[in-house]
Formats: sequence, structure tokens, C-alpha cells
Amino acid sequence: MEDPTKTAPPPLPSAPAVELSPTLTLQPPLSRRGRGPGIVIVVSDEADIKNNTNPTKTLDPVPIQKWAEEGYVVAQLKKPSANASSWKFEEDLKSAIDALKSHETCTEKSKFAAVVYSSEGITDLGAALDSATEIVAVVSFGTLPQPCKAPKLSHIIEKGLPKSTSNGDVIYRYDLKSPLFVLPTHAHFAPAPASVAHSRSLEFIKRRLDGPWFDLEAIWDEHTSFEFSNRSVEHTMATMVQEPYVNHIPTMTGGIGREKLSAFYAHHFIFNNPDDANLELVSRTVGIDRIVDEFLFCMTHDKEVDWLIPGLPPTGKYVRIPFTAVVNIRGDRLYHEHISWDQLTVLFQLGLMPEYLPFPSSDGKKLEYRVPGAGVECAEKLEDENAAPSNEMFKFAVREASS
Repeated sequence: MEDPTKTAPPPLPSAPAVELSPTLTLQPPLSRRGRGPGIVIVVSDEADIKNNTNPTKTLDPVPIQKWAEEGYVVAQLKKPSANASSWKFEEDLKSAIDALKSHETCTEKSKFAAVVYSSEGITDLGAALDSATEIVAVVSFGTLPQPCKAPKLSHIIEKGLPKSTSNGDVIYRYDLKSPLFVLPTHAHFAPAPASVAHSRSLEFIKRRLDGPWFDLEAIWDEHTSFEFSNRSVEHTMATMVQEPYVNHIPTMTGGIGREKLSAFYAHHFIFNNPDDANLELVSRTVGIDRIVDEFLFCMTHDKEVDWLIPGLPPTGKYVRIPFTAVVNIRGDRLYHEHISWDQLTVLFQLGLMPEYLPFPSSDGKKLEYRVPGAGVECAEKLEDENAAPSNEMFKFAVREASS
């Protein structure tokens, strides 16, 4: 098979947004595929990066970019900052739908979704959505001022059951400060709930627009092949969105943003792994926008692997380490990797963890506790539940140390 790294990696998708009117902006897909279904998003000035009130930094993009990275053609309607009640929303909604229908990258001309981030003051919102028969799914953050006939998913701020359904409509409840928690530019932006809410919205829309669908396994496997087999920083980064990140939880290594992640891959990961480094897949779960892998990371520790065990020189030991990877894929490119592993078994397998360690005592006795961990048995038991007996560590106890 020809080495794919012999050719230049594809450039990042580049499709500038076009302002069609003071309230309407059209953004083509920011995916490698470059085409997809259409959605209309309704925002206020609070969604504009120029009006950022979020005191913390985040890589999460504004909605128009985020949905474009998911593979949609996005028609953004921005609510006027003054006199929203006089906004002729129905006319602008029709213009947005017409713009989607006429755009060459829009693959479906007869049905669209609407995502309403800001509905306050739009007096004809419900009637306008009903008159637009092409709108087959509506997602709202907060309760809509008027009902609409299309299937709805609502993210609302109140205590109660996390999820309920009624007549085909879905309601998710969040105990947060503002329904704008999903906007990265908002002071009440909440990263974890925002991620969950976006995935819920994405699934709701994909099911009703029938896409866009991507082979998430193929995208992830392509990415890891450039990390471990073909070993190319440029090709690895080409599989990721504009601003991705990788977070290795046990050692807090990785990179946040394209520049830092590229440097991490170049100087600490792709060329720092031993030649025999290998991933043995144990299980895989594929969701609407992410993959969760259980796997064994296997290698001979014949060089310093600073992302995994910082500061430790080579021991020459062979290790098999249970790992979990949660990989968020936005459209047809990776957004993030959350990687965790059992660091204690790494130290046991390298011969760097004693069986007993000192335990504090108030009466002057020298006590020690049995370290609750194991060696390669942990990896073997992940592969085969019967490889080692369960509950043996229940026998562990504190003991008086021998002098």
C-alpha cells in the first residue's frame, strides 16, 4: 500500500461566510466533504465573538462555525439589537430558506432544521416556523414564546426530571443560570453541559434531516494511523478541526489549540513512541458524534515516553496498559480526545511501585498499606474477565512494618 504521507495533507476547509443582509449570513460547510443539509440558526448579539463576556478561554466556536464544522450549510439570522418585536422574522426566515435552497453545497432542498438560541421579543416566531413547511425540526434554548407544529427539542433552565417527552417533543432540563449556557461568548457558558446539549441537538437534527452521516470509525482509524503507523504531524492535524485539543488525564499532557497541539505531537508524541507501540482494541462504542474505545496500549519502554510517564528514563520493560479514549468528532474531523489510563499498573509493570507504602500513624507505630493495584493482570482482565480472580484486593490491609 502506498504511504499516504508521501503526498501533502489536504488543507483545512475554507469557506468564508457571506453576509446577505444585515440580519442574514450564509456559511457553507466547513467539512472535508464540503456539502450537506441546511439549517437556520437564530441568534442575538450575544453569539457574536465581538461581544464576548465569557471570562474564561474556550476553543468552542460560535454556533455558525460549529454547525458548519458539523457539515451543514448554515443560514444565520441575527436578531436586531433594538426593537426585536418589530423584526419581520417571517420574511427573513423565508429569505434564509431561499438562500439555502439556492446554494450549490446544500444537498437537500426540501427540508431544513431551525436552531433558536435567542427567541426573546420575536413575536411572530411560532407562526413563522409553522408557515415555513420546509422546517421539519426545531431546537430551542429556552422556551419558545409561541408553540410550533414541527417536532421540537427544548433545552430549558429549571429543576426537575432531566428529560421528558410529550407528543413527540423532547425537553431537557438543566440546573444552570441561563439558557445561553451553550454560547462560548456568554458569561454563563458551561462547557460540559454545552457539549452534552450540542450532542443532543445534533442527534435530533440528524435523524430528521437524514444526515449528514460520516463514518466515524474510519475518521478515527485514519487519525491513529497517522499517529502510530505512518507518523506524520501534518497529516494527523489535517484530520482535526480548526482548533482541536488532546487531554491526557493522568499526566495532564496534550495540547489545547492547533498551535500547541501541533507542537505536542511533533516534540512529545508521534516521534516519542517506541517503534513497537501498538493499540489492541478491546471494545468500541460509536455515538452520534463520538467514539469511546477501550484498548490496550502496548510498548517496550526503550525510550523516554514523556507524555505517558514524564521524567522516567527507559527501563527496557514491556508494558500492556488499559486505556480509555473518548473522541469527539465534529463532522468529518476530530475536535478532541479525552484519554485516560491506569497509571498505577504502568508503575507496577515497570517495577517502580513497591508492594507496600508507609501509612501515617498517630501512636508512633510504623505502619504500611498494601498498594491497591496490580501489574499486567489488569490488562489481561480487561481482555478476558476470567483471566484473574475478582475481589482479591478486598484482603488488602494496613500492617505494622517490619523493622
